[in-house]
Amino acid sequence: MRLEAAARMDLFRKLWRARKLILVVFIPLSLLPLPLIHPTSEACCAYVLMVTAVYWVSEAVPLGAAALVPAFLYPLFGVLKSSEVAAEYCKDTTLLLMGVICLAASIEKWNLHKRIALRMVMIAGAKPGMLVLGFMCCTVFLSMWLSNTSTTAMVMPIAEAVLQQLICTGLADSQDDSETVEAPEDDTSVSDREENLDKNQLELLYRNDINHTRPELSTLTEVQPGELNGVGLMPVSNQEIIRHTNGHLPQITIEIPNVKRVKARRDSQYPTKRDHMICKCLSLSITYAATIGGLITITGTSTNLIFAEQFNTRYPEAKVINFGTWFIFSFPIAIIMLILTWLWLHCLFLGCNFKETCSLSKKRKTKREMLSEKRIHEEYEKLGPISYPEVVTGVFFILMTLLWFTREPGFVPGWTSLFEKKGYRTDATVSVLLGFLLFLIPARRPFSSSSSYRHTGDDDPLAPMITWKDFQRLMPWEIVILVGGGYALAAGCKVSGLSVWIGRQLEPMSGLPPWAVTLLACLLVSAVTEFASNPATLTVFLPILSALSETLQINPLHTLIPSTMCVSFGVMLPVGNPPNAIVFSYGHVQISDMVKAGFGVNLIGVAVVMLAITTWGVPLFNLTEFPAWAVGRNVTGIL
Repeated sequence: MRLEAAARMDLFRKLWRARKLILVVFIPLSLLPLPLIHPTSEACCAYVLMVTAVYWVSEAVPLGAAALVPAFLYPLFGVLKSSEVAAEYCKDTTLLLMGVICLAASIEKWNLHKRIALRMVMIAGAKPGMLVLGFMCCTVFLSMWLSNTSTTAMVMPIAEAVLQQLICTGLADSQDDSETVEAPEDDTSVSDREENLDKNQLELLYRNDINHTRPELSTLTEVQPGELNGVGLMPVSNQEIIRHTNGHLPQITIEIPNVKRVKARRDSQYPTKRDHMICKCLSLSITYAATIGGLITITGTSTNLIFAEQFNTRYPEAKVINFGTWFIFSFPIAIIMLILTWLWLHCLFLGCNFKETCSLSKKRKTKREMLSEKRIHEEYEKLGPISYPEVVTGVFFILMTLLWFTREPGFVPGWTSLFEKKGYRTDATVSVLLGFLLFLIPARRPFSSSSSYRHTGDDDPLAPMITWKDFQRLMPWEIVILVGGGYALAAGCKVSGLSVWIGRQLEPMSGLPPWAVTLLACLLVSAVTEFASNPATLTVFLPILSALSETLQINPLHTLIPSTMCVSFGVMLPVGNPPNAIVFSYGHVQISDMVKAGFGVNLIGVAVVMLAITTWGVPLFNLTEFPAWAVGRNVTGIL
């Protein structure tokens, strides 16, 4: 009996190891009767859609590889020609993304993001409440232009250095936690205490590693075997790899800390429970702020890009979604969410005594707050004076933003009206032009001495701001293919008539008001995205929601924009997105903390998005009427 039981357990283990391979083979075979019994274009397209969706949600194969399924199944089933499918994999948003990545590469190469983050935290001060708000503000701002993953991986080490200063000071003198002083401490005592700190805690994840041998992990620093910022890791065989992608950077390997080591750390490291609460609050605030910042711009996350391209492809006559209109709609959402999320985290972890934790007075500070401020100032001083490449990058950053806003602002003629031919220039034109110039402009100031140039390992006086290696290190080719796969699926649904068929099946919902339909869509995608990749979830739901809106005679923007934003609210679990996993890996928070705090943030997000789409979104996108561009699309689909 024992031998039989052992044999069965061994069989189960082998099946569990091969579960992804079994799923890859079983799903297509089990669904194959659909196109064989009903050999119509709709059935064939539905087969391809379901196989791709299961691959995406289960991640049985990499997301980029699963996105290639329509490239060979559509031609095989006669849904689309191979040349037609191939054209869907490179769109205008691909060029837009390439230009933004060029700028992001320059920002990270010359440490402009560190300077911005540290300066904003210095302004906020070291009071716990204001410190959290300061980190959230700088994270939101950076996440508007960089990916959520990249922003979190950059800001967390800075926050960790501050938290370790707070913790070590409390351990050294737990009796003086509440002691206040009227003047700064003696420099000698401060320096003596700081000598006991682990220097490795100050190391930022974004250092330039010349010997970096794994470029796909370049958004994180190389992790020494067995540790990540002082937190023990599982053995290599037990490492958990998070493959969800929430930004427009390549997928990265996130190593989850060893549970026993993290538990020991939680039990012994923190001088008081309040210190632990501060660490939890600050850690979670960064991942939530990265999500909020990604909502503000079209390029903030890959899901925004997926929506913009699929919408403009499905409704080419709309001409309502661009950088300016999206920013006008989403910026108030981000501000409201930022304030409410900060209040929620503050009440949850720090209590409701805002006077104590948010005082801006500089007369009375605890020793620990003074040391934390000193640590932040030291990190900023390490950057030295602002360099010429940082100035150039900042100018390009501002110029790109201004050109995006003024291209077609709507209320006044944009700069595109200066050209005779209309409709040829898009946001991608600006993005690629400025990105291309970064490959040409020298990083060394003209007629300057070599001593004023920040050494980067390249002695060429004409070395450009960025090189192709800098660009390639950040360019998310997998996301490009994933987005292309979504476009291909949408094109197949349109040509085959599957979207019209889906819309007809949803006609029983015609009795619901538009706000109720939108709310149901938001809640559905928010729940699914907790367990599935954000881009994959949105790519599956966009064609369905578009068909639903057309069938119910609702402006498609009424459902598509809120759903696009709510798909980013996968913040309740470490596997929800890479920023969650990065924050969890530092060991300050437990899964129960993430679930409790994330549930509140999820509700806040859905409520604020619903408020926006029913108030200022109505006049901005004219949501009270079923637009002519959607009517034409619906009639064409029916015919």
